[in-house]
This record gives sequence, structure tokens and C-alpha cells, in this order.
Amino acid sequence: MEETRKKKSPFEKEYEIAWDKYSEKDLKKVSGLSDRYMDFMSRCKTERECVEEFRVRAEKAGYKNLQDLIKQKKMLKPGDKVYAEIMGKTIALFVIGKKPLEEGMSILGAHIDSPRLDLKPNPLYEDADLALFETHYYGGIKKYQWVTLPLALHGVVVKKDGSIVNIVLGEDEDDPVLGVSDLLIHLARDQMKKTLAEGVEGEDLNVLVGSIPLKGKDAKNRVKHNILKILNEKYGIVEEDFVSAELEIVPAGKARHYGIDKSMIMAYGQDDRVCAYTSFEAMMEIENPEKTCATLLVDKEEIGSVGATGMHSRFFENTVAEIANLQGEYSELKVRRALSNSKMISSDVSAAFDPNYPEVMEKKNCASFGKGIVFNKYTGSRGKSGSNDANPEFIAELRSIMEKHNVIWQTAELGKVDQGGGGTIAYILANYGMEVIDAGIALHNMHAPWEISSKADLYEAKKAYYAFLKEA
Repeated sequence: MEETRKKKSPFEKEYEIAWDKYSEKDLKKVSGLSDRYMDFMSRCKTERECVEEFRVRAEKAGYKNLQDLIKQKKMLKPGDKVYAEIMGKTIALFVIGKKPLEEGMSILGAHIDSPRLDLKPNPLYEDADLALFETHYYGGIKKYQWVTLPLALHGVVVKKDGSIVNIVLGEDEDDPVLGVSDLLIHLARDQMKKTLAEGVEGEDLNVLVGSIPLKGKDAKNRVKHNILKILNEKYGIVEEDFVSAELEIVPAGKARHYGIDKSMIMAYGQDDRVCAYTSFEAMMEIENPEKTCATLLVDKEEIGSVGATGMHSRFFENTVAEIANLQGEYSELKVRRALSNSKMISSDVSAAFDPNYPEVMEKKNCASFGKGIVFNKYTGSRGKSGSNDANPEFIAELRSIMEKHNVIWQTAELGKVDQGGGGTIAYILANYGMEVIDAGIALHNMHAPWEISSKADLYEAKKAYYAFLKEA
């Protein structure tokens, strides 16, 4: 006897599992995108590394440096591709549309900074015949998660003569790794009585880097001096150079397939490079749009979007003004109109439901793995504090676009109302009066050294971002 299935009501919304919809062709696309993304995540663990990768790929795709065009007094025309960057840590990409700029742009915005440990300006010291780096954590972390892990050192050292030394240590198979020690369980009676927040103090996140002393028993700090000797031989730097360095301690190792079925990805920094990468790939597919398309990949979101490379800076506004000028359309009023008439997706991650911690979620209003890109009408915390609250007219337009392009999507808020929350760059762009909504990929382990995403959600997000740029 044939099993009868209950028909879905035409009035109900059913959030679909993407895997159920995929053809063999779709699965190949999912796999290809995932492989490219994992390669990117394995190599690009700092803002500078991300920007450099995006710049190189953009130039291969025909994008021109805005500053070069300004110097050459080259005028922009529809279909032209251009990029601008600031301080090597934020990049903006544009494809010039057929419509006047003042009619607005279709904008994707994501951030490329991630929680980590930064070296202090004077980091290297010796204690008990061991050499260590002192660190200052960046962004919101659970400090206890960063002990007893293999860690790598990424960043730049700028010498007094202005020359830049790039450092990546701990990623190659032959490289040593670094790490932060933890107290052995046998002696941890007092530590175990502390709260998770207090079990490991910020000032105790010191990275062990060496134990061999320099020859000469009369010398002081021989292990430290030996480390300095090795660094000088390998990179040509001295201790004072740490003052003008930007060095980050990050988890060592490549992004990996996750799960027996390889349906997920484990990688460091998926908040928010998973949205940045998919936004970038979508942008690379845009050709000759009606409206100017922009993708903005920014720094400093994890510490409030401050500074010259954060979203609060005038970088994006100034760049739009320069583009208007190279189109022969510049006026302050036209730039203001261009920004206020724009539409934007603030591409940032959300929290996926975790059956290990169901108590912090409200099931009808949370994201799940495999159900596509997540639209967040609002973020913020508790009473929507710090939130951009998207307009229903804009959401209705996005629903139509997603349906047209067969994008699987879901909607969510970040946990139960009183549990806490989070924010993105959405509210900053909304200050211009443009339509903005948060939309991104759901993660497990957000802000942990190793975060988890669904390959299906990765694929649907890229489709969604492309559809938005094409249609909005």
C-alpha cells in the first residue's frame, strides 16, 4: 500500500533542507565552491592576507586600481571594474552600472577581521629559562579555548627604513608551531572552582616560543636572546622592530572537511570570511549591471568597526565620491543621493541551532545547518539594542529576488531575547538612509578557534549574493 504524505498547506512557509533539492550538477558546484573556499581559508588568516588575495584575483578579472585611474585621469564608463583599498586591510570593489550613480548602488558588505591573539608592542620575554610572547586578545573570545592548541604566527614587521617583512610561521609541515599552556588537571583544584570566564586570565595567554639558551653561561636571558638570533637570521629583524609590527597568533593548520559525510567545513575565521569570500565570488560574476554594484570587505568589525579601516571611517563614502568624479557626475548632493538610494546586504554570520545547547535558542526563530542563507530582520541584543531593523518593504523585495533565482533561505534571530545578541556593520550603512538587512551563513562555535559551517549554506549564500547584485 502506497504511503500517503501530508500535503503542505499553501498558506504555510516550509523552510527547506537544501541537500534535498540538489541535482548532481548542483552537488558538483557545491563541492567546487567548498574546495576553493577551504583553500582560501587555509592561506588567508589575517586582514592583510585576505585583501592581498582579493586584490590579485580582482586584477586578474579586469579590475583596475582606483588610485591609478585618478592619476591617469581616466573616466569610468558602464561595465568598468574598479577597486580601492586602504592600508592593506580593507578593500572595496565596484562594477559601474548603466544607470546614473545617484540612482543608488547594490552593495554587499562583510568583514574580514576575526577574533585572535595579538602580540603586545614589547612581547618577548624570558621566565624560568623559557621564552614567551605576551599577547592581547582581539575581539570577543572565550579565553579558555585558546590554550593547548597548535598556534601559528602571521603578520608583518615594518622596519625603520620602511621595508616590510611578511611573516608566516607554523603553517608548513616542517614549521614549528607555538602554543599557550594550561594547568595540568592534577594541580588544578583551585582553577576548576573558577568560572569559565576566570579560569584563564587574559594576562596568562602567553605563547611559549622557545627553550634553548644561547651559548655563554654568563649572559642573561639566554633563551630570549637565542629566539632573537633565530628571528634575525630568518627575517632580518631585531627586538625594537616589534614596536612597528602587526603580528597575530591564530590557529595553525588548514581548513578541513567536517563530518563523516563531509557536509561541513571546519576553519578558523569563518566569522566573517565565509560571507566575505562568497560575496567576492558573487561579485566576480557580475558583468555590465544596470545599477552600480559594490562589494565592501572591511576590517575592525570585531572591535566596533572603528579606525581608518573600519566601517565607521569615511573610506567608502570618499571612494564613492571619487568614482562619481571619474564619471563626470560629482557633486556632494549626487554622492549623498547615491548612498541614500542604495540597497545593501550586510553579510555576516548567524548562530546555527546546536542540539547540545538548545536552551539558548527559540526553535521557530533560529537558523539551522543546511537550510540556506539566513536573513536577520534585526540583530542587536535584548531589546534590539544596537540593531538595524530592516524594513518589510525591502524584505518583500528580497523574497521575490530569492524566489526568482531559486535560492534556499531561512530567517532567524540570534538566540532567545534575554540571552544576549550581537551586531554587524548594517546600522552604520543605514545611517545614510539606504535599505539594509543582515544576511549570512549560520555557524557552530562562532568566535572559537575552529568554527563550523555547512557547505550547502555556503553555496546558497553565494547564489543569494549574486541574485541580489543582479536584481536589487
